[in-house]
Amino acid sequence: MPNSARLRAAALTTTTLLLSAVLAGCGDDSGTDGDLTDQRLSWKACPAPSQAEGGGPAPSPLPDGDVWQCATMKAPRDWDDPEGDTIGLALIRAQTSGDASRRIGSLVFNFGGPGGSGVTTLPAFGQDYAKLRTRYDLVSFDPRGVGRSAPVICLNNQQLDRYFQQDATPDDAAERTELVDNTQEFNAACDKNSGKMLPHVATTDAARDMDLLRQVLGDDKLHYFGISYGTELGGVYAHLFPEKVGRAVFDAVVDPTQNAEESSLGQAKGFQLALDNYAEDCVSKVEDCPVGDSAQDVKNRIARLLKELDEKPIPGIFPRQLTQTAATTGIAQALYSKDFWEYLTDGLEQAYDGDGRVLMALADALNGRNEDGEYSNLIPANVAINCADDKPRYDTAYVEKKLPEFVDASPLFGDWLAWGLLTCTDWAVAGAADHPDVSAPGAPPILVIGNTGDPATPYEGAGRMVDALGKGVGVELTYRGQGHGAYDSKNKCVQDAVDGYLLDGRTPAAGTVCS
Repeated sequence: MPNSARLRAAALTTTTLLLSAVLAGCGDDSGTDGDLTDQRLSWKACPAPSQAEGGGPAPSPLPDGDVWQCATMKAPRDWDDPEGDTIGLALIRAQTSGDASRRIGSLVFNFGGPGGSGVTTLPAFGQDYAKLRTRYDLVSFDPRGVGRSAPVICLNNQQLDRYFQQDATPDDAAERTELVDNTQEFNAACDKNSGKMLPHVATTDAARDMDLLRQVLGDDKLHYFGISYGTELGGVYAHLFPEKVGRAVFDAVVDPTQNAEESSLGQAKGFQLALDNYAEDCVSKVEDCPVGDSAQDVKNRIARLLKELDEKPIPGIFPRQLTQTAATTGIAQALYSKDFWEYLTDGLEQAYDGDGRVLMALADALNGRNEDGEYSNLIPANVAINCADDKPRYDTAYVEKKLPEFVDASPLFGDWLAWGLLTCTDWAVAGAADHPDVSAPGAPPILVIGNTGDPATPYEGAGRMVDALGKGVGVELTYRGQGHGAYDSKNKCVQDAVDGYLLDGRTPAAGTVCS
């Protein structure tokens, strides 16, 4: 499906779905005292997350018995009119577990998307950052337009079910017309239901929100951990507020030099590399690979499956059918992490026998659909933020011209990602720029981590982020691994480098390589 092609950190939703990670919500109360920088946050135990955040239970207590706390911070809806109407931004925190005298401050997380709820994601993965909690309060938020933070709403659940069933890789004029019509319907619904927010959800707006958050939390500097799209947000923050950057880590780095087309083409190459690595891994096992006799056979069988599904879908999760688009989406979701390759093998094996439930569950995770049939606002927020940021607008003629280049980059994912370029064509708000400005002269060192096997944010983006940040700012670390991101891979070399930097201020040597 076109919109999910631009997702930059969707592996988090797969973990939530398949591994039953605990989700969280946030509160709605805040107090203000004159200037918004003086507002006092009312931290309370977190309620269950809203539908827009993904639903589910309230977060369980932390291992030491402490509870997750939630609050709402007021921010200007329009940063060009800071004294005008305000919106509420949902926050969550876990206060430091260590000696208060050694507390550095707050460590603010953005897990990517764009469109992912930090309020639900941080407690789902909080234990992964337990060591960092010894000297920081761990803090995250729903960026504007996301979750409880003035969420962008477009279609309803039933309409979204139909939307995600559409043929996202049209083969003829009728299918192209249908794809364009469906995209226009989606975009018009966003404008109708969320028109007041659409001009105000750009990454520059979120970066200004983070600086307000820094001040409200009482920190002189913003200590930050950005993953995937969170690296773009962090880079924009560093550009706008270089003197306010504290210790900052960018993991799974978005290439800040690329426009939407170049980014999608890079993802085509990245997902193809991940598929190649998955196929090689499957056939290298001691036992027989159940989805192919050789790496090429694995890929050939997947291609045949998708072609067959284009002509005749199979039963998915009742009453929905597994279409070619849903299967492609599910395969892409599984490639975000090597931990999920076993689910891909299971899903393919079952789909070859006519059962599409596992691949559809994977697709649902990428699309933000829970088991009750309700959607979070992950996709609407993703589209709104991308379209607010990205200036280029593409039409069907341009996509058709570019199809051979995309298919050459990835026979499996190329056309899916190419047609995704139509997402913003009829968007109600003009995009800001060809690519973000992340130049940050005067900022302190920022640790930038690239993963050689990353499908969604290809490795080359890390080096380009370092160059774009400017001399003396970006410090590159390479992880030779698989999946989207490095720190959560549990690689000791990566984690020691990040922990040493964030906890003790020890910047790794530029060019450090972890395997």
